[in-house]
Amino acid sequence: MQTARVGTARPRTQIKVTRTGTKTDGSPGATPRNTIVRGDCVELLRALPEASVDLVFADPPYNLQLAGALSRPDQSVVDAVDDEWDKFADFSAYDAFTKNWLAAARRAMKPQATIFVIGSYHNIFRVGAIMQDLGFWILNDIVWRKTNPMPNFRGRRFTNAHETMIWAARDAGAKRYTFNYEALKAANEDCQMRSDWLLPICIGAERLKDASGRKAHPTQKPEALLARVMLAASQPGDLVLDPFFGSGTTGAVARRLRRDYLGFERDPSYIDAATTRIAAVEPLDPHTVTAAPSKRSEPRIAFSSLIEAGLIAPGTPLTDAKRRHTAIVRAEGALSIGGVVGSIHKIGALAQGLPACNGWTFWHYEEASSLSPIDDLRQRARDLLREAAE
Repeated sequence: MQTARVGTARPRTQIKVTRTGTKTDGSPGATPRNTIVRGDCVELLRALPEASVDLVFADPPYNLQLAGALSRPDQSVVDAVDDEWDKFADFSAYDAFTKNWLAAARRAMKPQATIFVIGSYHNIFRVGAIMQDLGFWILNDIVWRKTNPMPNFRGRRFTNAHETMIWAARDAGAKRYTFNYEALKAANEDCQMRSDWLLPICIGAERLKDASGRKAHPTQKPEALLARVMLAASQPGDLVLDPFFGSGTTGAVARRLRRDYLGFERDPSYIDAATTRIAAVEPLDPHTVTAAPSKRSEPRIAFSSLIEAGLIAPGTPLTDAKRRHTAIVRAEGALSIGGVVGSIHKIGALAQGLPACNGWTFWHYEEASSLSPIDDLRQRARDLLREAAE
């Protein structure tokens, strides 16, 4: 139910489209990559190899339950979502459909994979309850705040200015799922990325149009939304699955960010639009999408390792950045201050009268008449380990 901006026109790349779950590399049991498969998403999800997908982005039918045409104050008709794929007999039918596709998607997810499901107030609460019933572990709900939402023409309700995404792990035991925390923080002016994302809806050149000038897809999602999802929760080369491929936002953004994609879609007109757009996207330079190094993924270095590596000597005085507190390095890798012995964290907290402290950034050593955090020495130790491994 989305789309993405097309890059500058380039020679067309052949996009694979299959009508069934045929494996695109010809090997039995292989998961298709960089292809659009036409068919029912539940059947196709069930046909995927188990634990084969790195990330799922799903923009399922919202079940808007529109009772009639929506008009503006000037009596012009709003181009609303009234397609057959968004119509269900009742809530029970919608819930059964939701449970089926979510269960099949969960089966296809790798143990550390995550899933984003986007929806509106019409469906997202039902989706969330079903996800929990199936065993998904919800990590966040993310609010997409629209800078330019469609107004409420009847003036009887608040303007629907947001949609909600549920981000979930496959189960509660998934602890090593991909989350590019440092990269997102750096992109957000060194502040943690928040769970409310202020982004515009698709307008102008980003909005796909058909031959008659009408919207090619009624619920097209902005390119920026999909880009943030993938940059947050995937790595280059990961397989991103979209069971409701629509006009191909997921595929276009995945190609640009050098991820692989797999899309399921029933409507041949959407497949044609997606195929044309994805073929025109030029992948970014690999160096611009390589994952930023994560401190959490680096080897753990104990303070005692710095002494063993000769990077700091017992008896060295350490101080805070403002030289208010001084502690002495002990031979075993502890610090002492005022007769109290403890870790770099415990002594740092004690010095400040605080319950906790990050000793790596609090304590500094002096070199060439300037102070540097002992965290710099920890990085030197990691570099030495890396050189030794090479």
